[in-house]
Amino acid sequence: MTNQSMVISDTQSGLAMAMAVARSDPALFSSAVPKPLISPNGYFSGKKVLIKLESFGNGARINGLLDSMRASSPTRRSPDSEDQNSWTLHHPSALSMFEEIMKASEGKQIAVFLDYDGTLSPIVDDPDRAFMTNEMRDAVKDVAKYFPTAIVSGRCRTKVYNFVKLSELYYAGSHGMDIKGPAKGHRKGNQTVLCQPAREFLPMIDEVYKALTEKVKYIPGALVENNKFCLSVHYRCVEEKRWGELADEVKSVIKDYQQLRLSQGRKVLEIRPTIKWDKGDALEFLLESLGFAESSNVLPVYIGDDRTDEDAFKVLRKREQGIGILVSKVPKETSASYTLQEPLEVMQFLKRLVEWKKMSLSLLRHLESCRG
Repeated sequence: MTNQSMVISDTQSGLAMAMAVARSDPALFSSAVPKPLISPNGYFSGKKVLIKLESFGNGARINGLLDSMRASSPTRRSPDSEDQNSWTLHHPSALSMFEEIMKASEGKQIAVFLDYDGTLSPIVDDPDRAFMTNEMRDAVKDVAKYFPTAIVSGRCRTKVYNFVKLSELYYAGSHGMDIKGPAKGHRKGNQTVLCQPAREFLPMIDEVYKALTEKVKYIPGALVENNKFCLSVHYRCVEEKRWGELADEVKSVIKDYQQLRLSQGRKVLEIRPTIKWDKGDALEFLLESLGFAESSNVLPVYIGDDRTDEDAFKVLRKREQGIGILVSKVPKETSASYTLQEPLEVMQFLKRLVEWKKMSLSLLRHLESCRG
């Protein structure tokens, strides 16, 4: 394996970004190395951001695909899962442990990161109808008044924004491969953040999308969603007896695209570029853009329900800093520390967070008036 490094300079800001790209086979790559884009008024700190092409093909990932599809079904439980009581003991409710979580935030800036589907909105059969309630939107809006807040989703960034409709948030779509921040907000300089580390893959993604759509149109209930920098093959509405057929069709299309990899979500197959960039990388990028890259004065709170959110939970574990909250009613293997059962509990948690902040500010003002 050979390594190549590339430095991309922002002539306006004078900041540079280094990319280390590991290629497993130069013949697999027809043109330029995928590179992040930065908007003219965007932000990228001097810290190096490593984006690596994975050295393995997609063959290993699609072996046993049918078993993986079955295992990911929310209606099934892994046979070696802990029983409910034991699991709850190790992953207590974030609502019941709210005061403990707030104690961990003393002297720190809380930053909130939220998945969308299954976290802010219920899981529905039609992904185009995964609407959040107005009450949930108000709760997220209130959170953003006091804390830097981001939506980190596998969905296309534009689609997530159209669901949420709050311009004051940061949005990381396509599993973090498309990140944009508010023009005005918490970050110093009020500059928009824009990171697209997989832009060179767009023609390939579009090509595979068309091929997959044609392949699966004969399987009732199958749906291919184009999330711009990745694809989602939904099988929630497909009869289980036809999952094997769907898996075969997906494999038949992507077997010739070694630059793409297959991963698993909740009744969805995700097809993404083989760069080392996921929700965990998006979390780190957003913390860096907020000025908290190496800071101990921040408490990231990440709430998500999907396998892909585990990448973010693992980052928090590695940093030994932050709160990971898994949204799930059933025991699952997770790197999160706490749990919430459903979007309704997520909303309750967000509301309590706002109330806690208001009380803290009120107490601070009272103490300052007493000193005066």
